[in-house]
Amino acid sequence: MLTGALLILAPLFLGFAIALENRRAMTVIHYTVEALVYFILLLLGLGLGQMEGLAAQLGGMATQVLALVLVLFVANMFGLWMFHRWQPMSIERVEGSVSPGYRRLFLAGLKPLVAVIAGLLAGYYLLPDMPMAEQLATWSLMLLLFLIGLQLRNAGLSLRKLLMNRQGLGIALALTLSSLVAGALLIPWLGLPWHDALAVASGFGWYSLSGIVIGEALGPAWGGVAFLNDVLREIVALAIIPLLIANRPAMAIGYGGATAMDFTLPVIRSSGGLTCVPVAIASGFLLSFLSPVLMGVFLSLG
Repeated sequence: MLTGALLILAPLFLGFAIALENRRAMTVIHYTVEALVYFILLLLGLGLGQMEGLAAQLGGMATQVLALVLVLFVANMFGLWMFHRWQPMSIERVEGSVSPGYRRLFLAGLKPLVAVIAGLLAGYYLLPDMPMAEQLATWSLMLLLFLIGLQLRNAGLSLRKLLMNRQGLGIALALTLSSLVAGALLIPWLGLPWHDALAVASGFGWYSLSGIVIGEALGPAWGGVAFLNDVLREIVALAIIPLLIANRPAMAIGYGGATAMDFTLPVIRSSGGLTCVPVAIASGFLLSFLSPVLMGVFLSLG
């Protein structure tokens, strides 16, 4: 298991160590990352579709996902609220802002689900058993993490400035600690060893990572649970950001987890103004690094 953890982390840090100045190369990397995400999600769905006893496990998976989403939501909101009380953040009032296109964003948030369902149906009804699918998913994930490391290094962001952004750092730590507390509380319900439960709770919205990493370590059913938990975090974040950001920006920015630096950033920008953007990027960036590190460390303890 320790070897598996190193395979998760090594490509990310290797990519982060390489500086690129070629904009065309970064554009190619961007589209390659997007394609890899959906390819990996298709493989995740394929693994679920070819899992023995899938129909019998769907009910249990649904209750596990519901428990994860609810307990993580309550714990994250409380932790972020405590941080907001300790370090309140004032934002500019946004008037007459341009809508980021909520319908388009919600539809985009459903695309990962569509990819997994397509893979699940293909695996269940159409394709023969593919024993190489899991290994292909692992290598695809390693390539994805390497490319994401390149993106993070060459995004024009100073790691020193990100770490010195007190709001962004505090939000990331509040979400991390509250998620781990939620994972610990869920140990009896999930029926997992403590380190595996904490790994499942450490996705922070990065569904393409958590689905494959957890699925490879704990089986396709748990990979599906981790994926659904994290993709639902992204969808719920889109709904609550406009409601909370004016009075409790830390809660609005933080709940989206790693997505605050990319997918949910347009909603944060349009609802909270420019003041929120560097905070969201800092928290999302730090959580994007913490998620694979924590999952790798916790899974290596098994």
